[in-house]
Amino acid sequence: MITDESIQLVKDTARVEDVVGDYVNLKRRGQNLIGLCPFHGEKTPSFNVRPSHNNYKCFGCGEGGDPIKFLMTLEQLTYPEAIRRLAAKYNIKLEEKAVSQEVREERQEKEALILVNEFAQKWYEDQLYNTDEGKSIGLSYFKGRGFRRDVMEKFGLGFAPTGRNGLRNAAIAAGYKEQQLEQLGLVRNKKDFFWDRVMFTIHNLQGKPIAFAGRILKKDVKAPKYVNSPESEIYHKSDVLYGLYQARQSVRKQDNVYMVEGYTDVISLHQHGVHNVVATSGTSLTPGQAKLVKRQTENVTLLYDGDKAGIKAALRGVDVLLEADLNVRVVILPDGEDPDSYMQQVGVTAFEEYLTQKRRDFLFFKADLLLEEAGEDVAARSAAIRSSIATLALVQDPLKRANYLQQFTGRLGLEESLLINLVNQAVAERREKVKKDQEREARRKEREARTQVQGKGRRPSRRRDVPPPPSAQDAPEWGGMEGDAWAGMQEPSAATDTPPPPSANDAPSWEGMTDDDGWAGMQEPGFDGAGEVFDMPPPMIDGQVPDVPFKDPLADALLYIGHTFQEKDLVRLLIVHGAKLYDDETKVYVAGFLTANVADVLEDFDNEQSRKAVALVTDYVAQHKQGPSPEWFLNHPEEYIRILATEATTTPYTMSPNWKDKYKVYLRQKHPDENQKLYADNFLRIFRMEKVDRKCKQNIKKIKELEKAGDEKKMLLYLKLQMRLDEMRKNLAAELGTVVI
Repeated sequence: MITDESIQLVKDTARVEDVVGDYVNLKRRGQNLIGLCPFHGEKTPSFNVRPSHNNYKCFGCGEGGDPIKFLMTLEQLTYPEAIRRLAAKYNIKLEEKAVSQEVREERQEKEALILVNEFAQKWYEDQLYNTDEGKSIGLSYFKGRGFRRDVMEKFGLGFAPTGRNGLRNAAIAAGYKEQQLEQLGLVRNKKDFFWDRVMFTIHNLQGKPIAFAGRILKKDVKAPKYVNSPESEIYHKSDVLYGLYQARQSVRKQDNVYMVEGYTDVISLHQHGVHNVVATSGTSLTPGQAKLVKRQTENVTLLYDGDKAGIKAALRGVDVLLEADLNVRVVILPDGEDPDSYMQQVGVTAFEEYLTQKRRDFLFFKADLLLEEAGEDVAARSAAIRSSIATLALVQDPLKRANYLQQFTGRLGLEESLLINLVNQAVAERREKVKKDQEREARRKEREARTQVQGKGRRPSRRRDVPPPPSAQDAPEWGGMEGDAWAGMQEPSAATDTPPPPSANDAPSWEGMTDDDGWAGMQEPGFDGAGEVFDMPPPMIDGQVPDVPFKDPLADALLYIGHTFQEKDLVRLLIVHGAKLYDDETKVYVAGFLTANVADVLEDFDNEQSRKAVALVTDYVAQHKQGPSPEWFLNHPEEYIRILATEATTTPYTMSPNWKDKYKVYLRQKHPDENQKLYADNFLRIFRMEKVDRKCKQNIKKIKELEKAGDEKKMLLYLKLQMRLDEMRKNLAAELGTVVI
């Protein structure tokens, strides 16, 4: 431990202008110095250094402090590390207090291992630049990738020759212990672990080599493409990101970090001026890596290959970043390209423009991708929505999550109130999982403590240093949420006695749940903070508790995915207004008008019940020349027709979600009887516009497929169909007073 006297000597000696001047180009302005802030990107200098006060202050981002604070912030050093760095700069010999033998040995062991890795890095570099084998194989490979010598040296690239004892012999001859070489994974069974591979050095945040990765260059060999150093006292893979040491200053200036998969992607982008880039080394992200990123920036952009593997890689591990409260975006490169190849192909300017233009918020990217893959498959759409909701529940900032909820309503096709409840449930379930994980970890530590005590021949007992399982009050607060409600979303607080929402296996059915105002106002018991709801005993019939099946909110909500909400609205319109006259002169009823105008899209319905209901009304109109009354629906032999009729006649009338915003047609209120013609007209136009829009998307997709396949004959037919669809869209848009996009 460094003595207080030595620390004070460093403080008195270190000059802020000297320390900052190593990183920032300073210019004198009066008694002070100014320059561009190293902590955030700026074009006009706002970073001030005051030698008279021995401190600095940026009036752009607010950073300020003394020379020690400067090094700690910029280099991500601990306080003792910053003191040692400054002592080395000013040739100050530090005096240290006595520390325990255990601590001293641990520190010395880590320092010794770092020295071994430094020797290995220099040896690999020497093999690359100064041996015939290294130059003909390793150097040729790196030059073929377009790497410059200065960049190669900056990242510590090297070469491990085909011989199996070169590094071992050289290290032992230099005085290093074989045990250390084995501990670091450099030697195994008295032979070099890395051989016949180009070498990549993995650094910690202080720029020290802590591990290596070797890439094989030969093809068609039964060996992994990359091999890495094993974990050791100085290397924990889950807490390291390749290239972060070289990228850290740029990451802070740009306030964004690009994450790629491979080592060569990092080096190539860095060489071409994109310095704020790191690699996950082909593994899923870990909480330790997320914390490492958050120390530098809150903005992460995932940059992955354009093939399916690349897209799947973009989905992996992102939950970890969201849990760390990071803003996550994603850029998918063109199919078949990786960051390195695409940079080489289009050049730096076009590449950076592509990153800016194609960057998308990850949550929206994931939802759109999964829903597009699911298509019209209800089961697949269900899985896609559940996955999207689970991801949305990871967003911890309440205001951010509320904003996402509003925008997700349209993407998922769910009413916002229902989506709120589903996310609430996911958040509560996650809280419960965190609590159980904490309890499980506490029990594990307690068992270990008892085992240790028993091993010493003592009577097992609870150790004082082993914490008891956390209570509900100890559960972590998600995103600093206080109280039960925010932006319309109510969450059960972990600090209350309200139990978590019921699971699918044990939850009762909530009777009386209706579609009031398009699900607006639907709220499941347990999400309103009323814990006594769960304490109410279930109703009894003849002294027996009835077996009531669980009602899954999302399963119900899937009835409203795609166009099914609009289709249900059509059925409700037929039930409520179908028997009314649409035109007094021609004696056309609302039911006849609507069924005649949806006959050509009836087979395109998403919901089978709605399609059958419209078909039944069509037959009724054909037989009776008028629309059926609500009583006809209420007394229909088909149960689902009776259920639809009951809902339609007992629930305030509603239009499909998002129609108000999309078409600027405000029809959510209940209309008087005399307005059924206006209501039917507007509904039908929007309904047909939605169906035509879908047909257009499907048709354009088919045209692209035929163009790719080279089938010009079929493509011509689909192009003609597209012209007719476009004309229909224009006419409908003109009637609605909207613009066709």
